Amino acid sequence: MDRLSPTDRSRLMGNVRGKDTTPEMRVRKLAHALGYRFRLHRRDLRGSPDLVFPSRRKAIFVHGCFWHRHPGCRKASTPKTRIEFWQAKFARNVERDARNERELRAAGWDVLTIWECETRDPEILSSTLRTFLGSVRKDRSAADA
Repeated sequence: MDRLSPTDRSRLMGNVRGKDTTPEMRVRKLAHALGYRFRLHRRDLRGSPDLVFPSRRKAIFVHGCFWHRHPGCRKASTPKTRIEFWQAKFARNVERDARNERELRAAGWDVLTIWECETRDPEILSSTLRTFLGSVRKDRSAADA
């Protein structure tokens, strides 16, 4: 049984954000500190990726383990009430994520999904970003000096 009333639960779930989440901010800050420059939430791209690197044709989605069902993650639990509702909702989220990634790849983009639980270790996240994005381009003014 839920400890919150339906009104309180609705209010709580309504406060869940889709942009500027803590995991997303971790990825953004680290990518910027590593010297990568990017655009945010490009609505003209399928799924509106969280970080977009246009010159590299690379896109990153930062997914919450609960909402996007990170396989094998303890955070991907299912609520005990209204189980059928939640299973259908999660299935739609997973299918939408797969469709967005397929369509971006078909349009010539490389796509990386970073899970919420993977943002907790900055060293591993840094390595993941460097591997996916490649070398940082040097500033032309610094190269000219």
